[in-house]
Amino acid sequence: MYSVRLWSVRHARRLKNLYALFSRFAPLAAPVARTLGVERTASILRPLEQQAKGFLFDCRMCGQCVLSATGMACPMNCAKEMRNGPCGGVRPDGHCEVKPGMRCVWIEATDGTKQISADHKAHPTPLLPAVDQRKRGSSTWIQVIHGGKDPAFQPPIREKTTPEAEESPLETACRSGRFVVTVEIAPPDSADPSVLLARAERFRGLVDAMNITDGAGGNCHMSSVAASAILAHAGFNPVYQVACRDRNRIAIQGDILGAAALGVKNILCLTGDDVSQGDHPQAKPVFDLDAVSLLHVARGMVDRGEFVSGRKLESPPRLFIGASCNPFVPPFTDRIANLEKKIVAGARFIQTQFCFDLPLLQAFMAEVRARDLHRQARIIIGVGTLSSAKALRWMGTHVPGVHIPEAVLQRIGNAADQKAEAMQVCLETIGAIRGVEGVAGIHLMGHKNDETLVELIRRAG
Repeated sequence: MYSVRLWSVRHARRLKNLYALFSRFAPLAAPVARTLGVERTASILRPLEQQAKGFLFDCRMCGQCVLSATGMACPMNCAKEMRNGPCGGVRPDGHCEVKPGMRCVWIEATDGTKQISADHKAHPTPLLPAVDQRKRGSSTWIQVIHGGKDPAFQPPIREKTTPEAEESPLETACRSGRFVVTVEIAPPDSADPSVLLARAERFRGLVDAMNITDGAGGNCHMSSVAASAILAHAGFNPVYQVACRDRNRIAIQGDILGAAALGVKNILCLTGDDVSQGDHPQAKPVFDLDAVSLLHVARGMVDRGEFVSGRKLESPPRLFIGASCNPFVPPFTDRIANLEKKIVAGARFIQTQFCFDLPLLQAFMAEVRARDLHRQARIIIGVGTLSSAKALRWMGTHVPGVHIPEAVLQRIGNAADQKAEAMQVCLETIGAIRGVEGVAGIHLMGHKNDETLVELIRRAG
């Protein structure tokens, strides 16, 4: 079946034309369907649809078929069930982070989209909503017969402007146009907030904001929403990271409201890492949303003042909303389509994965500038270092989405003082990044490496 699925992607244009023909003539059967009754007609079509689409696409019968928008690659075959991919953890060979033996479904979707349209970059795929769980197992052919359109959500019509006095310091810094500096902090494995506050204190006055990770790598720590609230109460400016892996849309919206009520003003919307590489591999991943649909949910709460269900909020949150991007793993410059989706869905700042490969960054930023995306969202590039080539090689091998060129590893490995050389490489990278048009700042990362990051910030000026 997998080989047939790949065949369907290679012949996406013909299959798209066939679907267009079906969509054109299927409504002619509507009078018959009404005579038989919708349920009876659907019961006849369902097994036929399941057999045909199962054979061609490994269809999972989600009831919201989007094949015509995803290059004839069914997104439900994604291990994270992402409707707007790819995630940032694609392996260097283009295979799935979760299922190494399977090619990333969203790389297949990119290839299929290119088959359908040579000018695919000028026509980005629509923003696809999260699956409506009520429709799983139902027929989409009956929807086509009754004139239903492919599901797609529209971003908020107008963006609510936050009064300048209520902006977060990060939003103010981004709007100012100056070079922005953020740092990532993992919450502690402790119920004592003093550990977290001591780490944050090292960066006071050195950064514009501090990202609080949400179970990064599938590992359990103090909750991101609680840690962010602790820092906000202490006068810091946290970025509350929200991963879709562990909570459904009900829990996530509740946490967003809670974070805003506790003084948090920035959030970063993430799909989330695979649980199998973390310290709880036996856990069940949720992935009710992906990063793009989460952005849409958050923007709806902020701009329209309503839950994704449509129910009105008594008092909407005021949040500066961001997302992540990884230009350093496949499909490389084709990731620009996913970045554009995130910006259209509502991201106003973007933080990337670690940058160790400047040519890849420059190629990606050329695409960003070509689409004028750097004017719609501030692009903040991830940087950082570890103490040895061995530690960096381990990170490049075991942390999804981290790409470190062999030349960088050899340079550090051949140095007499590897820690100093790694620091120098990072400083040179920061200097080069500052010269790339469209880059708005840097985001420093390094697990339990706070002293080195503080030194990096000071030495880089």
